[in-house]
Amino acid sequence: MVQPIVVAHDLTKIYGDGDTATEALSGVTFTIDPGEFVVLLGPSGSGKTTLLNQIGALEPATSGSLTVNGVEIAGMSDEDRTEFRRSTVGFVFQFYNLVPTLTAHENVALIAEITGDDAEARSDCKLEEVGLTDRAGHFPGQMSGGQQQRVAVARGIVKDPPLLLCDEPTGALDLETGRTILDLLKSTTQGEDRTVFLVTHNSTIAEMADRVIRLRDGRIVGDDVNLAPTPAAELRW
Repeated sequence: MVQPIVVAHDLTKIYGDGDTATEALSGVTFTIDPGEFVVLLGPSGSGKTTLLNQIGALEPATSGSLTVNGVEIAGMSDEDRTEFRRSTVGFVFQFYNLVPTLTAHENVALIAEITGDDAEARSDCKLEEVGLTDRAGHFPGQMSGGQQQRVAVARGIVKDPPLLLCDEPTGALDLETGRTILDLLKSTTQGEDRTVFLVTHNSTIAEMADRVIRLRDGRIVGDDVNLAPTPAAELRW
């Protein structure tokens, strides 16, 4: 029996106190299996990024339980959270977050060096996987937005995490480049049992997902399996 990689039960997150308190997540419950390409869809302010931050152990929940890759996140110390992120989760963000003074190879190696041996070889391998071997020595300012995002994907997967969390990864890209990045992200789930959890407000992107979880006002309002995902190359937005 396959064990879910994410199990959330009655997950709640409240910011602030008293009259200024804001409930960003309200009793969220769901499970995700290994190898799924999951899109979390919702409008701005629906709680998408807050939920992603919970799964990535970037901030603690107010109440409820959350297990990721068999590890209970609630109650973790800051040190344990750091180690959990290092070993279990990769991140890809909208604005790349590359170090401008490091080359593409060095940006990937920066993560590889703190997550295992053979950092140079693993960095080369992941840059080849995202089609950027010929740009390994280039700095971010010498690359297009799509190339920078591919470096960010290579950096996110260089430690071979079972879970890749992506926050609006195509939001700063044009249509054609966005398709390329989405196709690349989808391919990382194949043959690896890697789960991709992608946050977006773009309903078109949901068409390529294996599963779509819809969030509104901090609550899950839909959870659907897509039996015939649309190839990234055919997306229109």
